[in-house]
Amino acid sequence: MSLPSMPISTGPSATMRSETGRTRAGARAPLLEDVRLDFDGSLLGVREVLARVMRSIDILSLDPDEKGSVELVLAEALNNVVEHAYRGAAERPVHLELHHAADGLHVLIRDSGRPMPEERLPLSDLSTPDGEGPDAPEGGFGWFIIRHIARDIAYRRQDAENVLTFRVAVGLDPTLHWPCGHEGEGRQSSRRPVQK
Repeated sequence: MSLPSMPISTGPSATMRSETGRTRAGARAPLLEDVRLDFDGSLLGVREVLARVMRSIDILSLDPDEKGSVELVLAEALNNVVEHAYRGAAERPVHLELHHAADGLHVLIRDSGRPMPEERLPLSDLSTPDGEGPDAPEGGFGWFIIRHIARDIAYRRQDAENVLTFRVAVGLDPTLHWPCGHEGEGRQSSRRPVQK
């Protein structure tokens, strides 16, 4: 899925700020500086931010499949905010952070919309009735895609905001040796990389 480049509007509804990424001892410095974006929680706002993010991660030299995975999981997660948390209400703020580390691209999404049902991540089992049809709730196909691509997915309700975090195992540090087929899989972060 490739979206056309669209300019990010300037002003309070869409601002971007970059900071130098932090590194762990022994790991190489990330190629991508930390990215923080605040934007309007609309379908157009999501489209503009996705275009900006995809340009910013070019520095990671991801292969087309990796880049497509990043775009797809971000599109699904951000569109969920617009469609479910904000129910399409315009001019509602969304905050997005990206941090590149040895184990991939870490993502944080924050919004002030409705909490997820029971304040927990929805199920994504497509074999259940909840995952079928055009009227499928938040536990439908979008969450199946997110769970298939992302790792270390966590959700919490904090200070009347939804906070979703996850990691996409792309742009991995090639100087590190990942045990037991960890390379490219992005399994749980409790499995630490081992220096060669």
